Amino acid sequence: MPCFRCGARQTDPVRGVSPWRRGVRDDRQVLVCPACQCAHDWTADLDDCAGCGSTALICRLGEVECRDCGHVREARPGDGQGGRLACAPRADAPGLAEEVEAALHRVLRRGPAG
Repeated sequence: MPCFRCGARQTDPVRGVSPWRRGVRDDRQVLVCPACQCAHDWTADLDDCAGCGSTALICRLGEVECRDCGHVREARPGDGQGGRLACAPRADAPGLAEEVEAALHRVLRRGPAG
């Protein structure tokens, strides 16, 4: 899943706590890269909890839950995407197929397809 602000993709994780942050925007789970965390007030673009106002939300199984106060609400249905719940990750991110192909070529040590 890319950063929702700049589109950067995570690289292979290193041990320890990830510098990427999670949040919920328009009832979708999103990630924020470290560069966007420094350059923008990234929490202003996220949904907040109706109970306590926190932006520490997670989206799972059609629900949005606040990690601070525990308030849970049902996620709103997606916007005409075949009935998918809003929390479902997007598989149609631009460039994903190309990135997967390049990764497979690196791992399998193949030359360019052709």
